[in-house]
Formats: sequence, structure tokens, C-alpha cells
Amino acid sequence: MTVAIVDYGAGNLKSAAKALAHAATAHGEEVIVTADADAIARADRIVLPGVGAFAECKRGLEAVPGGIAAMREAVLEKGRPFLGICVGMQLMATVGVEYGEHPGLDWIKGRVVRLMPNDPGLKIPQMGWNDLRLKKPEHPIFAGLETGAHGYFVHSYHFIADNPDEVLADVDYGGPVAAAIGRDNMVGLQFHPEKSQAVGLALLANFLRWKP
Repeated sequence: MTVAIVDYGAGNLKSAAKALAHAATAHGEEVIVTADADAIARADRIVLPGVGAFAECKRGLEAVPGGIAAMREAVLEKGRPFLGICVGMQLMATVGVEYGEHPGLDWIKGRVVRLMPNDPGLKIPQMGWNDLRLKKPEHPIFAGLETGAHGYFVHSYHFIADNPDEVLADVDYGGPVAAAIGRDNMVGLQFHPEKSQAVGLALLANFLRWKP
């Protein structure tokens, strides 16, 4: 069984790969970091990490020959489990408006817009720990976790889903902010599981066990 981390120049590839490899030791999964479209299409699970601006990450992904088509084949056509992390989650949206309006993958309908907390004392970007509020606690990605589990966030933009039922968890940062989204065989996390200690490792292990 192979987990493919899509290599398109995102900033957290090594830390995400290290955390996934640690979680995979108990599940017999091989974790590879690859920009090869054939390897992505063959993988049993796909992970799309991301750090930085939406448009920059989208351009990086588009520069991987056949990469988006391979992900679409594996995820949308073959139903392979998919995990988007931080900007990797945001790229699942219909559109992002960071430094202009840019099309996303349009896998989960919604927009990625700037954080505008209603508390002027809260800084942008949101940087640090926040308590997760599990809106869909029955989802397999949250097995063994409860509302109040901590995730580590670094972001200035957030995902507003067209369908509220596709928000699996949120946090309070001057108003509700989507922390996890998902439908079918796809999940996205706005926070960084690779930096979220025991909670993050539990989430990654749950992803590796997940059979949607």
C-alpha cells in the first residue's frame, strides 16, 4: 500500500512526509514524495500539503506534468482516500481570492477568503494552537478524538464551504473558521497535523486506516 505525497514545491513536504512515515509504521504503508503522475495515479492514498499563497501553490501544482489529471483520476474516478493539508485543503475549493481571484480544483464547492475576526485583538495570520470543535465527530478521521483536541494553525485565509454539512470541524477565531472539510473520500485540514503532536499523529493514523 502506497501513500503519495504530491511534490509541487510546497514548503511543508519534509515535515508532512516525516509525520506520515511515523504514523505509517504501524499500518504497513509506504510513504513516497513524488511529482510523477504515474506514481500519483497508482497510489492507494493521496496527500496534498501546502504552505504559502493560494495562487503560488496552484501554479506549482499546475507545473507538475499530468499531476492534476493523475490526482483527479485517483481521487474522483477511483475513489482513493485524499488528504489536503493547509493550502492543500484550500486548493480543494472552487476559488481562492488571495492576491486576486484564482480557480481551485473545485472538488468541494466554496471560496477561500481572508480571515476577518470580529475581535480586533486577534492577529492575522492565526498562528498557534486552537481547540477543534468536531461538527461531525462520527467521521473516521476523528476516531479517538473529541471536541477540545488541539490543532496547530498558521494561516491568513480560510475556507467557506457552500454546503455547511461539508465542514467536519471548526474553531473559534473571532467567529467560526473551518478547521476540517470533507465529503466522500476526501478530507482537508486547515491546521498542520505534522505540527499538532499526538492529535496530529492520531489524525494521520486515522487517515491511513480510513476505508471510505
